Amino acid sequence: MAVEDYLSSESAALVGELGALRDPLDRLRGIRSLIAALEADAASLTAVRAALDGGATWDHVASAANLSATAAKWRWQGSDAEIAARLDAGRKRAARPSSKPTDLPGLSVAEAAKQLGVSVQAVYLRVSRGTLRAETVTLDDGRSFKRVFVGEAE
Repeated sequence: MAVEDYLSSESAALVGELGALRDPLDRLRGIRSLIAALEADAASLTAVRAALDGGATWDHVASAANLSATAAKWRWQGSDAEIAARLDAGRKRAARPSSKPTDLPGLSVAEAAKQLGVSVQAVYLRVSRGTLRAETVTLDDGRSFKRVFVGEAE
């Protein structure tokens, strides 16, 4: 069976083009493009469905795909419409902005520790000793964040 027999024309073309690339960076780009195309290719889903129809379990499928059984089921279980809806919901979740505000004054305790080259506990110790100024900022929604002001003692 040839590659063209089970891959989409786009994926098969990328496989063919990869061998002609001589520049190492072009090959790397080609490999990454091929990986993305293969992830989106229906050949994987077709192979999974054929394996399951042939008696394979989700554990077998997961092992062959180097995934956990849960991840394999999330990716390939159900009808085409169910899979598309699940993947779309995942993309929407990934695109949401972080719920942590980025416009707070000062630094977080972790950021202050990294900047000072010390542990988080050392930052809290310096705050309690008064060698570092810190305050708790409470937002309108009730969330609060400890903010540290490096270079400003109490």
